[in-house]
Amino acid sequence: MSEMVIPEGWLGTSIGALSKVKRGASPRPIKDPKWWGGSVGWTRISDVTSSVKYLNKTTDYLSKEGVAKSVRIPKGEVILSICATIGRPVIVNADACIHDGFVWFDGLSRGVDREFYYYFLSSKEESLSASRQTGTQGNLNTDIVSRLEISLPPLPEQQKIAAILTSVDDVIEKTQAQIDKLQDLKKGTMNELLTKGIGHTEFKESPVGMIPVEWESKTLSSLVEKKYGIVDGPFGSNLKTEHYKSSGVPVIQSGFVTAGKFSAKKYVHVDEEKYQEQIRSSTSGGDIVMAKIGANAGACAMLPYNHPIGILAGNSLKMTLCQTVAATNFIILVLHYYRLTGELDRIKTETAQPAISISSLRKLQVPVPNLAEQQKIASILTSIDNQIESRESKLQHTQVLKKALMQDLLTGKKRVAA
Repeated sequence: MSEMVIPEGWLGTSIGALSKVKRGASPRPIKDPKWWGGSVGWTRISDVTSSVKYLNKTTDYLSKEGVAKSVRIPKGEVILSICATIGRPVIVNADACIHDGFVWFDGLSRGVDREFYYYFLSSKEESLSASRQTGTQGNLNTDIVSRLEISLPPLPEQQKIAAILTSVDDVIEKTQAQIDKLQDLKKGTMNELLTKGIGHTEFKESPVGMIPVEWESKTLSSLVEKKYGIVDGPFGSNLKTEHYKSSGVPVIQSGFVTAGKFSAKKYVHVDEEKYQEQIRSSTSGGDIVMAKIGANAGACAMLPYNHPIGILAGNSLKMTLCQTVAATNFIILVLHYYRLTGELDRIKTETAQPAISISSLRKLQVPVPNLAEQQKIASILTSIDNQIESRESKLQHTQVLKKALMQDLLTGKKRVAA
C-alpha cells in the first residue's frame, strides 16, 4: 500500500484484492440486426452520464443472441466507464449488459456495501480520468482500476456513510428537479407573454406571427440609437492581443455572456489611444452585449449600469436601445426567446464558425408592446429567473457540501457512529 492513512478499524486494500475487475464485451459486427431488439439493455456511455447513481434504463436493447456476445450484469452491481467519459460509476438497476467501454467487479463481497462503493468510485473519478492511457480516445484498463487503493470501513459504517451521502444526493436531485420545472415554466410563460401579451383579446398577423392588435412589429435598427446603435468589435488586425494592457479601457469579450448574464472575472484592457482609434466599438452601462461568433453566438446580456466604458472584442457586438421605445430587459428576453426557438440561427453566416450577421440583425423583426407592458412582461419573467437563480445557488452550495463530505467520510477523517 502507499502512504494512505488507514483509520482505526478500517481495512486498507485495493480494488483488485476485493474483486476481479472485468471488462464488458460487444457483439460483432455491431450493426448486424440479429443482435438487437430484445428486452435486455445494452449500456452506452451516454446512458451512464445521463443517469444519477442508478442505471434504470438504456437506449438500446439486445436480443438473446446479442446478450450471449456481451456481459450481463446482476442488478445491484456497480459498473465503471473506462473510455470516453472516464471513471464514471453507476449502480445497475435494470436488466442490462455492458460493452468493453466498462468494467465491473466480479466476486465483490457482500461485505462491501454497493452504495458506499459507488460513492468511493465517484470520489476517484477525477484521478481515474487523469490516469487514462494515451491514444485517439483515452481509456483505462483493468490493471489501473485494480491497483486503485481503498480504505474500507466495517459494513455498518459503510452503510451509514452511504446513507448520509444519499440524503445529500436527494437534496441535489430535488433541487435540480425544481430548477428544471421552473425552466419549463419560464419557457412556457415566455412563449405566452411574447406572443399574446397581458390581457389582450384581439390579435393580428405580423412579420413575427400573431400578436395583439395594440402591438407593433419593428426592426431592431428602429429601436436603437441612430449613431453606433448596433455595432460589432474592431475587425481583425485593428485589435489584437499585442494591443492588450494590464490596465486602461476594459475589453468586453463574448464569453462574458455565456450564461445569459454578464459575468466578467478577468479583463484585458487597451490604452486610451487605441480606444479612441476604435471608439466606434465602445460600449457603456445599459447596452446589450451579444456574443457574435461561435457556439455561443446570439447569447446576450445587459452591461451593468455602473460598468465603466469599455471596448468590444472582435467576437462581440452591442446594441444601444432608444429607451423611449424599447426596454432593455424586454428586448433581451425577446432575443433569448429567438435563440431558443432557432430564430437567431436564420441570421448567422455560413462560415467555419457560425457568426451573427450585423446587417441581418439590424433587419430582425421583434414584437413591440408599449413600454409599460414591456416592463410588466419583463418583471414577470425576471421573477421566475430569480427563483431559478435562488435554487441554482442552493444546488451549488449542496454540491460543494457533498464534495467536502465525501472527502471527510470516505477517508475516515470524520467518523460516523454505525
